[in-house]
Amino acid sequence: MKIALASTAVAAMASFARRALAPALAAAIGLTPLHAASAEIAYITAKADLPFWDTVGKGVKAVAEANGYAFTQLDSKLSEEAQLAHVRQLIDRHAAGIVISPTNSKSAEEALALARRAGIPVTIADIGTSGGDYASFVKSDNYRGAYDVGAELAKAMRARNWGNGAYGMVTIELTRKNGQDRSNGFRDAMRDAGFARESVLRQMKDYSAEETYRYVREALAAHPGLRGFFIETDQPVDGAMRAIREAGKQKQVLLVSFDAMPDVVRLLKSDALVAVGMQQPYLMGSSAAGALVAQLHGRPPAKEILVPVLVATSRNVDQLMPVAAKTVFGKPLK
Repeated sequence: MKIALASTAVAAMASFARRALAPALAAAIGLTPLHAASAEIAYITAKADLPFWDTVGKGVKAVAEANGYAFTQLDSKLSEEAQLAHVRQLIDRHAAGIVISPTNSKSAEEALALARRAGIPVTIADIGTSGGDYASFVKSDNYRGAYDVGAELAKAMRARNWGNGAYGMVTIELTRKNGQDRSNGFRDAMRDAGFARESVLRQMKDYSAEETYRYVREALAAHPGLRGFFIETDQPVDGAMRAIREAGKQKQVLLVSFDAMPDVVRLLKSDALVAVGMQQPYLMGSSAAGALVAQLHGRPPAKEILVPVLVATSRNVDQLMPVAAKTVFGKPLK
């Protein structure tokens, strides 16, 4: 298996993103909302202060407003109770439709049930649900993306002759389907490459850099044979880098991650990170909103929409950035 992304593969991924953006942003352009011109589409986000969710919201907003809908974003702050309160609030306001990124897959069921009883269509942007009725589920190819990230870490470890090296993971919630897929994809890649020693697994609770700093610091002290870490979302990577730096192990411990930070190019080229699985949250949000608009206009969308993950390394990040600037970071597409 060729671990590095070939230039043709990078071009294909970029082409996919460019093609997918156009219909998502233009979904139902020229059609008016089924209710008044101020009919509302709302995005209920899991945690708005994480860059990933902020960018999903930008994608939802662009499509909602392009189709004549008012847009509202509501932040659950990782609280199931807040998530349900938001759904009830939108029911009371007679919202036209909801895009939701649930706090976890189990909590999504009750939120979907409330919306269904009120006759409000819902699309899901990432995380997923354990059950319930929804118009469409837009998700990243978390398993494949994490597998490719793991393959890059294994390649770097082997290049350093760390054949017996152990690794650790700081994961997102494993009650989330995306967390399960991400963890399993990475673990399978490491095992397939001959690195089966998983010494540490810690689940994030508040998704802060400080929390991950604490986890990684404790792991480095308890497991001196650790050679690599997989951090499963963006801001916590700062905490992991700080823990490794304070332990003086920048040359002994490698770091890979999921979700890109604004300074991803610098981090990859300085070897602070070996690889990053860059989800495309703007594309996910715009696709989820486009599917919702289609549903509202009587054109049922695909039940599942899979968005590829761009796996960036120091070797290919310059090729990826022209498209990633829009689909990953929500900046204007040049």
